[in-house]
Amino acid sequence: MIVFVVGGTRSGKSDFALKKALELAENNKKYFIATCPRIDDEITDRIARHQNDRDGLGFITVEEQLQINDVLHTIEPGSVILLDCMTLWINNLLYEASEQEVNIDESVIEEKTQQLIKSAKERNLTLISVSNEVGMGLVPADEVTRKYRDLVGRSNAVMAGASDKVYLVTCGIPLTLKESNTEQ
Repeated sequence: MIVFVVGGTRSGKSDFALKKALELAENNKKYFIATCPRIDDEITDRIARHQNDRDGLGFITVEEQLQINDVLHTIEPGSVILLDCMTLWINNLLYEASEQEVNIDESVIEEKTQQLIKSAKERNLTLISVSNEVGMGLVPADEVTRKYRDLVGRSNAVMAGASDKVYLVTCGIPLTLKESNTEQ
């Protein structure tokens, strides 16, 4: 099953996704794939707070900033994976492409997102992915930020389209946008 949780910054989407993962896991293994790079003290403190929130809940944490698909292939079939978050993953991919002086566009992001979906389905994983809704604000003033917004928007559309359940979390309240009748 694919579950997609989207919302604005500090909307409560990660808390909701964590609860959803616990609900869906039952007796299955639970993995948390963290995509946030440790770039400064403030981020390191945020990571520690998130780890503390999961402490004692039985999650196996995997910190991976780029190669999420590779990680999915190492996880035991039937497991529940909470991927938090897609927006940081795309940020990391965009940064890596810039460092290597290669172009990353919407078709590349679409393909990488589809690979995640395909891997999760082939391996019989329950994938709960979290992302920010970035298309409801102002048009960014610079080219790089507009490109980032477009890449996240494309990934979000692909993930939502392939998901069995899609939730928008706003002001701490989850709204069901899509719910298929197919369960694993």
